[in-house]
Amino acid sequence: MSEEQLIRTEYSDLMQKSYIDYAMSVIVSRALPDVRDGLKPVQRRTLYDMQELGIRYDKPYRKCARIVGDTMGKYHPHGDSSIYDALVVMAQEFKRGLPLVDGHGNFGSIEGDGAAAMRYTEARLEKVTQEVYLADLDKDVVDFVPNFDETEKEPEVLPVKVPNLLINGAEGIAVGMATNIPPHNLAEVIDGVKAYMKNPSITTEEMMKFIPGPDFPTGGIVVNKDELQNIYETGSGKVKIRGKVEVEKGKGGKQLLVITEIPYTMVGANIGKFLNDVGSLVENKKTADIVDISNQSSKEGIRIVIELKRGADVENLKNMLYKKTRLEDTFGVNMLAVADGKPETMGIVSVIRHHVNFQYELATRKYTNLLAKERDKQEIQEGLMKACNIIDLIIEIIRGSKTVKMAKKCLMTGESEGIDFKSASSRMMAEQLCFTERQAQAILELRLSKLVGLEIEALIKEHDQTIENINTYSDILEHRTSMAKVIMKELDHVKKEYGTDRKTSIENAAEIVFEEKKIEEMDVVMLMDRFGYVRTVDQATYERNKDAADAENKHIVSCKNTDKICLFTNTGQLHLIKVLDLPFGKFREKGTPIDNVSKYDSESENIVSVFALEEVKKHKVVFVTQSGMSKVVEGEQFDVSKKQTAATKLGAEDSLVMAQIVYGGETLVYHTAKNMLLRIMLLELPEMKKTAVGVHGIKLNNGDYVKDCHLLYEGDSPMLEIGGKQVALNRLKISSRATKGTKH
Repeated sequence: MSEEQLIRTEYSDLMQKSYIDYAMSVIVSRALPDVRDGLKPVQRRTLYDMQELGIRYDKPYRKCARIVGDTMGKYHPHGDSSIYDALVVMAQEFKRGLPLVDGHGNFGSIEGDGAAAMRYTEARLEKVTQEVYLADLDKDVVDFVPNFDETEKEPEVLPVKVPNLLINGAEGIAVGMATNIPPHNLAEVIDGVKAYMKNPSITTEEMMKFIPGPDFPTGGIVVNKDELQNIYETGSGKVKIRGKVEVEKGKGGKQLLVITEIPYTMVGANIGKFLNDVGSLVENKKTADIVDISNQSSKEGIRIVIELKRGADVENLKNMLYKKTRLEDTFGVNMLAVADGKPETMGIVSVIRHHVNFQYELATRKYTNLLAKERDKQEIQEGLMKACNIIDLIIEIIRGSKTVKMAKKCLMTGESEGIDFKSASSRMMAEQLCFTERQAQAILELRLSKLVGLEIEALIKEHDQTIENINTYSDILEHRTSMAKVIMKELDHVKKEYGTDRKTSIENAAEIVFEEKKIEEMDVVMLMDRFGYVRTVDQATYERNKDAADAENKHIVSCKNTDKICLFTNTGQLHLIKVLDLPFGKFREKGTPIDNVSKYDSESENIVSVFALEEVKKHKVVFVTQSGMSKVVEGEQFDVSKKQTAATKLGAEDSLVMAQIVYGGETLVYHTAKNMLLRIMLLELPEMKKTAVGVHGIKLNNGDYVKDCHLLYEGDSPMLEIGGKQVALNRLKISSRATKGTKH
């Protein structure tokens, strides 16, 4: 038994190596497509498995569960959902410019509906997949490698005849990198490949005469044409896409904005988000011209109808949709793929170069194999033709031989020992024979029916065809121009059979300019009742109903409609609400819960005070907590962009009791739960940042806490009832900060 060996190594080096190995495994074996066939391993394995199962385009559909299970068991042991998801996407014509799988059943919708479970759906290969992606697998044109458990063989790459990486695009997230390649038009890409084959030093600018830009299956308009050259040069950048909007006439003289094409990035759940965004524009009073929005999309295509008021500014509304929603969006291009076993970001010419080199490699292997087969056929055909001329002698050899081995040896070497011949001349002729082993075997297996005249003529014709094939294949292998012609001929066939018109238009469009209508500034009053329902009314309405408003509402704030409302809560939070987000209308309208227009949570926090932000900014705010922590904060600190922020820092188990605007040299009275009263000069409290805890304003006895606090202005004479007695707060003696005060 050998002794255990310990290998000492630096832990960080081991972790680094292990992580890099893992990252490369994810990059190469799962997340990124190969530049040669434009497929990720899961896609390649699924298509190959369908080919192996015989699920051709002209055969019946088979259950997706069968395909997924077979693929997972033989080639892709990474879970059934990843395989089924890949299968579904390859069948969705709204995600792929050239669908590779023919799906039968519910394979999801452009609006984001998921596909049915794999036990319900069926699939088979598309004709284009069979003819363009898998056609030459039987001709030994690509290497086959062992599967994960070395019980099966799978192709390292599929012999795809077109640059699938460009035609169908790709998306994938690896470790530390991601790929996002837009789809392109099949016919244009084939023209680009042919242009490269004719001129390998073609520039990106010249290539773009054939491939002007992406062609998304959802159509739309690419609006930054001038930026595409740099994107295709570097392999990264942003393509700006807009949906297509048409104007139609509706009932009653109203106009309709009809969206017939959407940006590719809106496919799925983002259509629902777009509808919600348009609804929000109306709710937030960004526009009053939209009456209704409906999604009338069907299998025939996208149709989202926005009904407008009569006399609406159509152009301005279109611009608003482009500016405020995802009707104009960007597609982040990152043309990253695995080339020569390594991830590489490539421009469009580089992708086509890799593809063309791959095509030459495929053609070389294909015609080398075909040439070898034709030469084998030639050898046998010439042997049979020669045998037909001396068939009587051959029959004599076969009849005179004791064993097949003896006859075969005679045919190959002329050895006649042990064979009975009718005459010495026959023996002499037999000794002249020198067929090859393959020819001798073919002669021995020859049927007598093949000796009739027509069959011999057919053999001669077949031999002539074989010689012609040998000459053709030799020419293709010896001359690159001949091979190029063959490749281009195949490309022309694919273009004629499967090419389609471009769906996405490409142009240089001006930057969208949308001018929001300036809101007319006016004085309003915010009313919040004790149930937390909030609304605004104009100043005149409030003045007419002042008594009722004061009696029915807990918080009343006068402000501008362009202002924000500050809500200070017992948890030390500040909630900022735009006044324009609050419902504005009649005095008796109920309003909306404050929770609906802010991040305030009525179940976990209580409102301490409410002010207009413009008022807060002009002054300072004094804060007092239950534990007596106190401070003054400059109001400008609360003018923030967030809807929710910390107004003050609280200790554990502490809560805010007071947040009050300071208007002058007031005094402050603390009132505790045990009826201790302390009056101090407000100037004794330091001015601090909103993130500070503060200082002790009152010294508390054990178990006591501040339950209330009062700001006194000069001339104020408020009364406080304690134990049935009235206490005048302005007559309390002014004491020092952090003292206990007096018992009442």
